[in-house]
Amino acid sequence: MQNINVGLLGFGTIGTGVVKVFQQNHDLLVSRLGTGIELVRIADLDTQSDRGVQLPPGLLTDDAQGLLNDPQIQIVIELIGGYEPARTFVLQAIRNGKHVVTANKALLAKHGEEIFRAAEEAGVEVMFEASVGGGIPVISAIKENLGANHFSALYGILNGTCNYILSQMDEEGIDFDEVLIEAQRRGYAEADPTFDIEGIDTAHKLALLCSLCFGTKVDFDKVYTEGIRKLTALDIQYARDFGYKLKLLAIGKRDGDRIEARVHPTMIPEDYPLSSINGVFNSIRLVGDFSGPVMLSGYGAGMAATASAVMGDVLAVARNLRTDVSTRVPALGCPQSVLSSFSIKPMDQLVTHYYLRFTVKDQPGVLAKIAGVLGKYRISIESMVQPHRHEAEAVPIVFMTHEAEERNVIAALAEIDQLDVVQEETLLIRIEENLE
Repeated sequence: MQNINVGLLGFGTIGTGVVKVFQQNHDLLVSRLGTGIELVRIADLDTQSDRGVQLPPGLLTDDAQGLLNDPQIQIVIELIGGYEPARTFVLQAIRNGKHVVTANKALLAKHGEEIFRAAEEAGVEVMFEASVGGGIPVISAIKENLGANHFSALYGILNGTCNYILSQMDEEGIDFDEVLIEAQRRGYAEADPTFDIEGIDTAHKLALLCSLCFGTKVDFDKVYTEGIRKLTALDIQYARDFGYKLKLLAIGKRDGDRIEARVHPTMIPEDYPLSSINGVFNSIRLVGDFSGPVMLSGYGAGMAATASAVMGDVLAVARNLRTDVSTRVPALGCPQSVLSSFSIKPMDQLVTHYYLRFTVKDQPGVLAKIAGVLGKYRISIESMVQPHRHEAEAVPIVFMTHEAEERNVIAALAEIDQLDVVQEETLLIRIEENLE
């Protein structure tokens, strides 16, 4: 067989990593594939910046259309990111009969149904291992190694920026804004960290994981998403006092013909395996009916780990090409025609335990007023922390509740926050007691 030719769209950080894999591990790629494989063209608007790698003359171009229309290129790697022009380029590559490898979780979370359907009709592959969990092989595990399982739940720490910030807040006892500045200085957070710290990046990944695990179409816009900006070192300390760790958790659960799909700060028992995932590491815990709980962990981002996942997909496609096999494993693990259309369970129907931090005037009768409203909405208190009296105008009071329905909790807090003794909006954090 002739060489398998690959084209790369996007020559940023991850694209540079892909080039390094081709250059440093080329002999390994050839030996594992059993035939030649070459990166024959790279397209990027910036053809001048030094990426720290040497390229043969003519390899780098600003002509994306030339790459997409080159009949010699069989696999296109899309690393542009975002929605457009990535969507247009991916669909064009598919129409031209090319297989696609991408790390673009935002694109697939928003336009995956259109892209996967087009690929199925064209008989080409779309692979996206690098879109979730960086170098962690979770997508291939769900589709293949664990493919005989019904999944009841998945839990994920899927954003290294947030996990680093929360870990530092826990270890150093300092607040969010200070840690964010340090994370940006060290390159763990973007100059504009909104997608990370508001949970959007994690929600993109959760939408893909829910589709894979539960065999359903997921409307990304209906995934409940809440970030970590409001959390303080005090909340992390209280979590520790109660025996919990605080994580930005992606949660997907099967509930009959509905699914839960939610991203929010979550307290989990400190002796659970996910609690030990710190720094920029990611982890995904899958619960299958025959496999039981399976947990995968590793670097969730970064040039090397993500490039490793991209090239794993490239090798998988190349092996299929070498043996003349087409779309052996569908993009979501099953054909588009058999995907279900489960609805997403509304958040107000969630039943769980809650951490509630009130900021109140330090005066007699405050507890009775708050407890009275909680009782009115059938919310019972499991435990409480109240600091010793001091001269501050406002003090925190923390309640841990028994299981309650979210709609009742939200209604109670709306009423409590109107009390004259309450100084700030109450902070709510959900608790997951059983990750099985």
